[in-house]
Amino acid sequence: MTRNTNTVALVTGASRGIGAAIAERLARDGFTVVINYSGNAAPAEALARTIEEQGGRALTAQADVSDPQAVRGMFDAAEAAFGGVDVLVNNAGIMTLSPIADTDDATFDRQIAVNLKGTFNTLREAAGRLRDGGRIINFSSSVTGLLQPGYGVYAATKAAVEAMTPILAKELRGRAITVNAVAPGPTATDLFLNGKSPELVERLSKLAPLERLGQPEDIAASVAFLAGPDGAWINGQTLRANGGII
Repeated sequence: MTRNTNTVALVTGASRGIGAAIAERLARDGFTVVINYSGNAAPAEALARTIEEQGGRALTAQADVSDPQAVRGMFDAAEAAFGGVDVLVNNAGIMTLSPIADTDDATFDRQIAVNLKGTFNTLREAAGRLRDGGRIINFSSSVTGLLQPGYGVYAATKAAVEAMTPILAKELRGRAITVNAVAPGPTATDLFLNGKSPELVERLSKLAPLERLGQPEDIAASVAFLAGPDGAWINGQTLRANGGII
């Protein structure tokens, strides 16, 4: 994997938070970036402008990853603009916390649709369309090891993503495409901070031996490693980017 603007990285859920940090980091590393978003176009377009003002190349692409036709159209747009896709970063996800006994069908179904089916949709498309020598980087979560109450459905979706990761790596034998996952711990994003009291955030920030929350840039650095030349021999693995929390 060479670092030049002919190398195209598609990042799902890239308009804010960890996804935006990944898009910015990959653009700095020389990748042309496709910024996927689901609903609000404004943050994605602002990010694309920022990347281009800094000398990079970026395209925005609207798609709900839970919709296979929308995912297909997103790949179509990337291929039309840049000739193909080399790197897929499956960052898009949602998290709704509740005890299993209190989780309604709609909450369960939506998390399955976005976190699991959405990842499946992009993996299925990438398996046939990613250029040889490419990289696929899925997103799990360290909650698959922490197993805290309230995270049952969310953790289940991420455990399934972890299972698909090495399987697809083996299925893509012969094409020099690596498939790995990144599993962040507590990270200072709206997704994580929403609904948590300052006291709870402070307590969670002290759980890891490094005694702080992760930052989106920390996770982006892990993705950049797997997407770049130094990550070429890592395949079928889950990297727990969590400061040692587990």
